[in-house]
Amino acid sequence: MKAGRWLGVALLAVASAARADDATQKLLDCMRSNVPPSLQIKDVELTSTDRNGAERLLKGKVYASRADGLIRLLLRISRPRDLDGASYLMREGGADRKDEIFLYLPAIQRVRKISGASSDGSLLGTDFSYNDMKQLQAAFGDSRPVLEKPTTIGNRPVEVLRLQPAAGAAARYSRVLAYVDRQSCTALKAEFFEGKTLRKELTAPIDGLKRADGYWYLSELLMRDLKENTRTRLKVTGVIGSSDQLPSKLFDPTSFYRGS
Repeated sequence: MKAGRWLGVALLAVASAARADDATQKLLDCMRSNVPPSLQIKDVELTSTDRNGAERLLKGKVYASRADGLIRLLLRISRPRDLDGASYLMREGGADRKDEIFLYLPAIQRVRKISGASSDGSLLGTDFSYNDMKQLQAAFGDSRPVLEKPTTIGNRPVEVLRLQPAAGAAARYSRVLAYVDRQSCTALKAEFFEGKTLRKELTAPIDGLKRADGYWYLSELLMRDLKENTRTRLKVTGVIGSSDQLPSKLFDPTSFYRGS
């Protein structure tokens, strides 16, 4: 191949990669825009079903905001009684810092920082991991996102976002495929792979797409562990609304578990 032609092909490849990166970033920005800059509070229920059909119900509230462009998420449990006050905090780190996850359990009255392989552990006995809950908010700081060929779910166009662990990251899943609704920029489905094996699957009914204060969210999600034959259904039972007031202690690792 002549040098001039080779250079032209190389430049075309670079330009195509740049366009792909721009498209990926545009989708990520759209997904993140569903987390309001003001504080939004939702009532939630998590119903876990084991392989024998026994159910366990957790109730609580989710507090979320996008402060200074960085996502903050707090899940605080109120029921059952033995987990009253159990709290999960996620703080997105941005370009220069790693994302942080903290857990408080009332039984031991101590805050634990969740990191490394522990991030893929079960969140309060559910089929959602600590990391899954983070990624539901489009906080992908420890993953490399790439767009694949789009498809449809229920006749709705969706973008397919492939998430792979960043270099050197200790991750349980070799890749995650997120199927993102083009209109609302919410993930209607996600597939979690261990090697070539599909280990977990997250699905959401299309009629579960809702809006509150101009922001899209899914009112129902189902996470299934295909190996363990267990499942957890997350339902948003109410949106309390948004507030421009962000209590300083709400997303502070030293005080997030202390209540409003």
